[in-house]
Amino acid sequence: MSEMITPDLVDLDLTADSKEAAARALALRMLSLGRVTDLDGFLADVAAREAQMPTGLEGGIGIPHCRSAHVTTPTLAFGRSAAGVDFGAPDGPADLIFLIAAPAGADDAHLSILSSLARRLMRPEFVAALRAAGTPAEAAALVAGDDTPAPKPAETAPQPSAPQPNEQQPSAPQSNEPTTPAAPQSNEPTTPAAPRAAAPTPEAAPDAEGAARPFRVVAVTSCPTGIAHTYMAAESLQQAARAEGMEIRVETQGSAGFTPLDPADIAAADAVVLAHDVPVRDRARFAGKATVDVGVKTGINRPAELLAEAREKAARGETGTPAPTSVEQQGRETDGHGARLRIWLMSGVSYMVPFVAAGGLLIALAFAIGGYEINTAPSVAEHFVWTEAASWAALLFQTGSLAFGFLVPVLAGYIAYGMADRPGLVPGFVGGAVALTINAGFLGGLIAGLIAGGTVLAVQRIRIPTALRGIMPVVVLPLIGSAVTAFLMFLVVGKPVASLQKALTDWLSGLSGANAIILGVILGLMMCFDLGGPLNKVAYAFAIGGLASPNEGSLKVMAAVMAAGMVPPLALALATTVRGRLFSKTERENGKAAWFLGASFITEGAIPFAAADPLRVIPAAMAGGAVTGALSMAFECTLRAPHGGVFVIPLIGNPFLYLVAIAAGTITAAGLVILLKGLRGRPQAPADADGEAGAENAPVTVAA
Repeated sequence: MSEMITPDLVDLDLTADSKEAAARALALRMLSLGRVTDLDGFLADVAAREAQMPTGLEGGIGIPHCRSAHVTTPTLAFGRSAAGVDFGAPDGPADLIFLIAAPAGADDAHLSILSSLARRLMRPEFVAALRAAGTPAEAAALVAGDDTPAPKPAETAPQPSAPQPNEQQPSAPQSNEPTTPAAPQSNEPTTPAAPRAAAPTPEAAPDAEGAARPFRVVAVTSCPTGIAHTYMAAESLQQAARAEGMEIRVETQGSAGFTPLDPADIAAADAVVLAHDVPVRDRARFAGKATVDVGVKTGINRPAELLAEAREKAARGETGTPAPTSVEQQGRETDGHGARLRIWLMSGVSYMVPFVAAGGLLIALAFAIGGYEINTAPSVAEHFVWTEAASWAALLFQTGSLAFGFLVPVLAGYIAYGMADRPGLVPGFVGGAVALTINAGFLGGLIAGLIAGGTVLAVQRIRIPTALRGIMPVVVLPLIGSAVTAFLMFLVVGKPVASLQKALTDWLSGLSGANAIILGVILGLMMCFDLGGPLNKVAYAFAIGGLASPNEGSLKVMAAVMAAGMVPPLALALATTVRGRLFSKTERENGKAAWFLGASFITEGAIPFAAADPLRVIPAAMAGGAVTGALSMAFECTLRAPHGGVFVIPLIGNPFLYLVAIAAGTITAAGLVILLKGLRGRPQAPADADGEAGAENAPVTVAA
């Protein structure tokens, strides 16, 4: 690792008073050595990673890190702060700060070396030596591993201190033989050097020959970047397991790749610990095991508690399928009820959107070719003329209608999947089909998915004989879940929901005047608040739910939603064009791409700007979205296509006024962004790699 950190990349007297300032101070050292090509672009990538999850760790450590296209070679800078810098750790500021920069295409060898540093940060003697280092050269040698500190003498019997030859390659294939505490490795079982007591403990389970064996745990760790937290959590769990006399194997799903746990180890394990912030790959492997599911930082900070919880769950016989895997993130037990509900609903909506795009655009094209009466055409399986445009339009319409027919079942099925993993799919799809049958529509699908997922979760909590565990996910859970969900949807909640759906549809059909404008404002605000996040998806799902049974009101809603969603990226593109000096070089480059993204109805094109300056960008975008939504409703614009942006203008009712509404909102949002950014003080910025400096490249900041 010596080529990654040199004394020039060490600051033992870091004076920064914020995490942004600390990252900038260390990044400037990288820039001066030519290891970073665009300071603001790199810092924006660091800020985006920090926004995903704070990088402060208990024990006074901050480890901001990212992959970036602006990094030329894997680099590590180290700073030591006497006053401390707040990186979001629960126990206070960090005095040891590591800025890790990896190129966008960093090779596995370099990432493995970085992961070894993350593991060493979990060792008290290494951290103590860094705090005591007197010169940058000494600190650089410690970080690089050229001057490894000796461990503190143990008060009890000495522990083995054999070298760890494989530590720098946690992703390499591992042996299946147990190892001693001197060499804890990813996928390697960690067992104590000597048993804590001669007689078996109550937790110890007999092996095939009747002898006592340690409590066995398998674990998976992962983080969004896969560079640091993944391996720190693995090391922390291994150390805690060694102290508790447990045997553990850890699968690190990091950027350097991963070696899957041996199925035999999973089968022999008493419990599973999942410490992760991205979906765990192949979660079904752990079905039937007592499972503790937490974020990766909990694995770093409280490993002993997690292992104790795993032991308690195993003792109580709490087995079943692991916690849910959704598109964005799991709804873990540690999340609040509202957060978990949002994640479950987002799971269903995210899986539903491709069906919406495919089916909706096919239907829209069919109307464009064959007119609105094409919905009465006979089946193309019985009548199709190759030379007639009407036949092709009928084919498009009937194919799109079939895709649209999956909307509610897919929504319900994947809400249940987000709650209860694969056993929830069948009950969810069945509940969604019932919602369609009784005309409960989109709202019925939402409720059916929640009922199905909740039913499966409830059944999973029941203690069952070991012999039946194997058939639970495949037979018992889908059977019971489907029966209960169908019963409740047909006979209890379905009819009231269907009545509510009809009332909502009738209300949309009758929207006019002030009521329609107010709804347009609300939808515009929702579309622009989180730029593709949960609130945006709720508004979008509300609009496409109306397309399942279109009427004048629902078509107006769809038009307002798409128009408002186009505003944020278009507004930022316009602002960077008109007043480029208010934006960094990277933001100006992003602005060029935002023209196309906005025109295509990809609201997420504004996220890079919002991540760098949310307090100015988001309110401006919301104001523009509200203007556009209100005008679209006032102009009575309609839209049958659920996506496409300006490319489906021919399918829009009152297309000229529709473009006027989008332009008005774009100008409003761009003007507010320019005004708000112009009011802020712009400190002098260091020169970019190409020599640009000053206000034009002012520092990128992220609101705490």
